[in-house]
Amino acid sequence: MTAPAPPPGPGVAPPFAAPPTEGRRTRLWIGLGVGALAVVLCCGGGGTAVVGLAVSGVQAIREQARTVTGDYYQALVERNYGRAYDQLCDDAQRRESRPEFERRAAAEPQVTAFRVGEVDTTYLTVPVDVTLDGGDRERQQVSLGQDGQTGGVEVCEVS
Repeated sequence: MTAPAPPPGPGVAPPFAAPPTEGRRTRLWIGLGVGALAVVLCCGGGGTAVVGLAVSGVQAIREQARTVTGDYYQALVERNYGRAYDQLCDDAQRRESRPEFERRAAAEPQVTAFRVGEVDTTYLTVPVDVTLDGGDRERQQVSLGQDGQTGGVEVCEVS
Protein backbone atom coordinates (compact mmCIF):
# COMPACT_ATOMS: atom_id res chain seq x y z
CA MET A 1 0.00 0.00 0.00
CA THR A 2 1.13 3.35 -0.74
CA ALA A 3 0.85 6.24 1.57
CA PRO A 4 -1.38 9.17 0.65
CA ALA A 5 0.28 12.27 -0.73
CA PRO A 6 1.19 14.83 1.91
CA PRO A 7 -0.87 18.05 2.02
CA PRO A 8 0.63 21.08 0.29
CA GLY A 9 2.89 23.01 2.63
CA PRO A 10 5.21 25.91 2.59
CA GLY A 11 6.82 26.58 -0.71
CA VAL A 12 3.87 25.34 -2.72
CA ALA A 13 3.08 27.57 -5.71
CA PRO A 14 -0.32 29.26 -5.62
CA PRO A 15 -2.77 28.57 -8.43
CA PHE A 16 -2.12 32.11 -9.83
CA ALA A 17 1.10 34.10 -9.94
CA ALA A 18 -0.23 37.53 -8.79
CA PRO A 19 -3.41 38.81 -7.18
CA PRO A 20 -6.10 39.61 -9.70
CA THR A 21 -6.16 43.24 -10.90
CA GLU A 22 -9.08 42.96 -13.27
CA GLY A 23 -11.64 45.74 -12.57
CA ARG A 24 -9.51 47.40 -9.88
CA ARG A 25 -9.24 50.76 -11.71
CA THR A 26 -12.90 50.72 -12.60
CA ARG A 27 -13.84 50.20 -8.95
CA LEU A 28 -11.46 53.02 -7.93
CA TRP A 29 -13.02 55.49 -10.39
CA ILE A 30 -16.55 54.46 -9.46
CA GLY A 31 -15.70 54.99 -5.79
CA LEU A 32 -14.16 58.42 -6.50
CA GLY A 33 -17.18 59.38 -8.62
CA VAL A 34 -19.64 58.38 -5.92
CA GLY A 35 -17.60 60.30 -3.33
CA ALA A 36 -17.51 63.41 -5.53
CA LEU A 37 -21.26 63.14 -6.14
CA ALA A 38 -21.86 62.93 -2.39
CA VAL A 39 -19.75 66.07 -1.81
CA VAL A 40 -21.59 67.95 -4.57
CA LEU A 41 -24.97 66.91 -3.19
CA CYS A 42 -24.08 67.90 0.36
CA CYS A 43 -22.47 71.23 -0.52
CA GLY A 44 -24.81 72.01 -3.39
CA GLY A 45 -27.83 71.05 -1.33
CA GLY A 46 -26.64 73.28 1.50
CA GLY A 47 -26.08 76.16 -0.90
CA THR A 48 -29.49 75.63 -2.42
CA ALA A 49 -31.03 75.59 1.04
CA VAL A 50 -29.36 78.89 1.95
CA VAL A 51 -30.57 80.51 -1.27
CA GLY A 52 -34.05 79.08 -0.71
CA LEU A 53 -34.18 80.47 2.83
CA ALA A 54 -33.05 83.89 1.66
CA VAL A 55 -35.66 84.01 -1.10
CA SER A 56 -38.46 82.84 1.17
CA GLY A 57 -37.36 85.35 3.84
CA VAL A 58 -37.58 88.21 1.35
CA GLN A 59 -40.98 87.01 0.18
CA ALA A 60 -42.19 86.82 3.78
CA ILE A 61 -41.05 90.40 4.44
CA ARG A 62 -42.79 91.59 1.26
CA GLU A 63 -46.00 89.86 2.28
CA GLN A 64 -45.87 91.25 5.83
CA ALA A 65 -45.12 94.75 4.54
CA ARG A 66 -48.05 94.69 2.11
CA THR A 67 -50.37 93.28 4.78
CA VAL A 68 -49.44 95.81 7.47
CA THR A 69 -49.63 98.71 5.01
CA GLY A 70 -53.00 97.50 3.76
CA ASP A 71 -54.30 97.08 7.31
CA TYR A 72 -53.14 100.61 8.19
CA TYR A 73 -54.87 102.21 5.22
CA GLN A 74 -58.00 100.07 5.59
CA ALA A 75 -58.29 101.31 9.17
CA LEU A 76 -58.01 104.90 7.87
CA VAL A 77 -60.72 104.23 5.25
CA GLU A 78 -62.97 102.86 8.01
CA ARG A 79 -62.00 105.81 10.23
CA ASN A 80 -60.85 103.36 12.89
CA TYR A 81 -57.88 105.47 13.95
CA GLY A 82 -57.12 103.36 17.01
CA ARG A 83 -56.56 100.30 14.82
CA ALA A 84 -54.41 102.37 12.45
CA TYR A 85 -52.38 103.56 15.46
CA ASP A 86 -51.79 99.94 16.47
CA GLN A 87 -49.99 99.38 13.13
CA LEU A 88 -47.39 102.04 13.99
CA CYS A 89 -43.88 101.19 15.16
CA ASP A 90 -42.71 102.02 18.67
CA ASP A 91 -40.78 105.13 17.54
CA ALA A 92 -43.85 106.57 15.83
CA GLN A 93 -45.97 105.83 18.90
CA ARG A 94 -43.40 107.57 21.12
CA ARG A 95 -43.49 110.66 18.87
CA GLU A 96 -47.29 110.86 18.94
CA SER A 97 -49.73 109.54 21.51
CA ARG A 98 -52.88 107.66 20.50
CA PRO A 99 -55.21 110.65 21.21
CA GLU A 100 -52.91 113.01 19.27
CA PHE A 101 -52.80 110.58 16.32
CA GLU A 102 -56.57 110.14 16.35
CA ARG A 103 -57.16 113.92 16.39
CA ARG A 104 -54.65 114.54 13.59
CA ALA A 105 -55.97 111.70 11.41
CA ALA A 106 -59.57 112.88 11.85
CA ALA A 107 -58.61 116.46 10.90
CA GLU A 108 -56.71 115.48 7.72
CA PRO A 109 -58.43 114.74 4.39
CA GLN A 110 -60.03 111.30 4.71
CA VAL A 111 -58.73 108.32 2.75
CA THR A 112 -61.54 106.74 0.70
CA ALA A 113 -59.51 104.22 -1.33
CA PHE A 114 -55.93 103.04 -1.71
CA ARG A 115 -53.70 100.72 -3.70
CA VAL A 116 -50.53 99.31 -2.15
CA GLY A 117 -47.54 99.19 -4.55
CA GLU A 118 -44.48 96.95 -4.66
CA VAL A 119 -42.35 96.71 -1.53
CA ASP A 120 -38.75 97.92 -1.74
CA THR A 121 -37.05 95.37 0.50
CA THR A 122 -33.73 97.24 0.43
CA TYR A 123 -35.14 100.35 2.12
CA LEU A 124 -38.30 98.71 3.48
CA THR A 125 -40.62 101.22 1.87
CA VAL A 126 -43.95 100.88 0.06
CA PRO A 127 -45.61 103.35 -2.31
CA VAL A 128 -49.35 103.70 -1.82
CA ASP A 129 -51.70 105.39 -4.28
CA VAL A 130 -54.35 107.09 -2.15
CA THR A 131 -57.72 108.56 -3.10
CA LEU A 132 -58.95 111.20 -0.67
CA ASP A 133 -62.52 112.41 -0.10
CA GLY A 134 -63.28 114.95 -2.79
CA GLY A 135 -61.53 112.76 -5.38
CA ASP A 136 -57.99 114.07 -4.94
CA ARG A 137 -55.29 111.46 -5.52
CA GLU A 138 -51.78 111.32 -4.22
CA ARG A 139 -48.92 108.89 -3.86
CA GLN A 140 -47.69 108.36 -0.33
CA GLN A 141 -44.47 106.65 0.67
CA VAL A 142 -44.71 104.37 3.71
CA SER A 143 -41.51 103.64 5.61
CA LEU A 144 -41.62 100.42 7.57
CA GLY A 145 -39.60 98.99 10.43
CA GLN A 146 -39.24 95.70 12.18
CA ASP A 147 -40.51 95.31 15.74
CA GLY A 148 -37.63 94.37 18.02
CA GLN A 149 -39.78 92.10 20.18
CA THR A 150 -42.08 90.34 17.73
CA GLY A 151 -40.02 90.61 14.55
CA GLY A 152 -43.15 91.79 12.71
CA VAL A 153 -43.18 94.66 10.26
CA GLU A 154 -44.78 97.96 11.33
CA VAL A 155 -45.53 101.36 9.78
CA CYS A 156 -42.98 103.93 10.95
CA GLU A 157 -43.63 106.95 8.76
CA VAL A 158 -45.94 108.12 5.97
CA SER A 159 -44.74 110.90 3.70
